[in-house]
Amino acid sequence: MDVTDWLMLLPAAAAAGWVDAVVGGGGLIVLPTLLLVAPGLAPQTALGTNKLAAVAGTATAAATFARKVPLQWRLLIPAAVLAAITAAAGAAAVALIDRDLFIPIVLVVLIGVAVFVTARPSIGITLATHPPSRRKVVLVVALAAGLVGAYDGLLGPGTGTFLIITFATLLGTEFVRAAAMAKVINCGSNIGALIYFGATGHVLWALGAAMALANIAGAVLGSRMALDRGAEFVRAVLLVVVVAMVIRLGWQQFG
Repeated sequence: MDVTDWLMLLPAAAAAGWVDAVVGGGGLIVLPTLLLVAPGLAPQTALGTNKLAAVAGTATAAATFARKVPLQWRLLIPAAVLAAITAAAGAAAVALIDRDLFIPIVLVVLIGVAVFVTARPSIGITLATHPPSRRKVVLVVALAAGLVGAYDGLLGPGTGTFLIITFATLLGTEFVRAAAMAKVINCGSNIGALIYFGATGHVLWALGAAMALANIAGAVLGSRMALDRGAEFVRAVLLVVVVAMVIRLGWQQFG
């Protein structure tokens, strides 16, 4: 890769950090850019290098959110560990599963998310009238960490988005708090996938480290904007990102 390639990748990594911090989906910015500047790069190497940058960005965003949003660490840390385990398992299973089956499924889910968020504007904007029981919170967070973590290892795009929608819909969590919770769990899934890709030699460490710095800058800006502008801002960005993901994945599948 020459200087021009790096000048394309670093802004892409910063933009991905911003998007990831607010609603997730940054992988849809970095991965196509990586494959564009290095068309001969193995998909696993592109995924692994992106995970190095994403770990830095999600950890930074989680720390930034945690300064302003109280989080249930005794619940979220075990959930992040679970997400790391299932993400590593998902990454290991990539070669065994026909990934072409996943994109149409993800498209249907994303379209459903866009319709649901549009039809129910109060979701993620106002807190639930009747807070969920402790048992329900634990169950939803654990299931989300396990299932979405596995998805992150297998495919990846929109992991944070799915977590935010899950917490806002099933737990009545306000979008900013849901984003903060999602960052902690997403950090875990990124670490799990990175460990697998690193152990199997699918990480470009120097490039990934440079992208990580850019990702951190974007994550700090994105998380601060989400905190300052509130749930309405997150909801608007969420809808834009979901529509962009539908277009991008639809083009990849059918274009």
